[in-house]
Amino acid sequence: MSSVHPVTDPNSWGPGIDEAVNAVSRGGLVVLPTDTVYGIGADAFDADAVAALLGAKGRGRQMPPPVLVPDARTLDGLATEVPDDARRLVEELWPGGFTIILKAQPSLAWDLGETHGTVALRMPDHEAALALLRRTGPLAVSSANRTGSPAALDVDDARAQLGESVAVYLDGGVAPGGVASTIVDATSGTLRVVRAGAVPLERLREIAPVDGPEDASAATPDPARDEAGDETTESAPEANGG
Repeated sequence: MSSVHPVTDPNSWGPGIDEAVNAVSRGGLVVLPTDTVYGIGADAFDADAVAALLGAKGRGRQMPPPVLVPDARTLDGLATEVPDDARRLVEELWPGGFTIILKAQPSLAWDLGETHGTVALRMPDHEAALALLRRTGPLAVSSANRTGSPAALDVDDARAQLGESVAVYLDGGVAPGGVASTIVDATSGTLRVVRAGAVPLERLREIAPVDGPEDASAATPDPARDEAGDETTESAPEANGG
């Protein structure tokens, strides 16, 4: 049976984080607050757990979840051939509304779906989410909703949509919602905005040369990407989720 734990106060959220860590270690799913919307998460290195996450949302392997990380230092363990310019973007914009698509380390024993050898990484700007990630390590996280429905902005909505498919719900109050993260693809030698979002193109270009539309609203969404903690729509990248 699912359990719900408040995580609004760092002085008292220990038991809830413990329960979520235990659930992840057993291959279970957890719902967590992020700096955008609520996310549903699973151990990124447990293929069965990731499959259960996709099943809970009612989506297929063609829309793989991104991976949330607790620290920029995780980057080199999960990705390879990281361009210097991509690294500068990460250093300046994490934690926050910025997702980077990189070539995944080929030696990693994980299966996130049809990623074509890439991984979308983000460090959320939310203390409860980071407290969990520091204990679990990288989590595959998608927005906490059934495919085709709006992402949950509170834990009650997440429970109404996902029910007993989730072992532990972490209640961080009402999520801020707002603009999804900006997604930059760094896998082709040229940094390219594939979804406009929280970080405007002008800010990106203050840090590194990035190709993208001058009109941010014209960025092309990548339907094969989902974002942990960010709700856009199911036809656009959600890289988020959580």
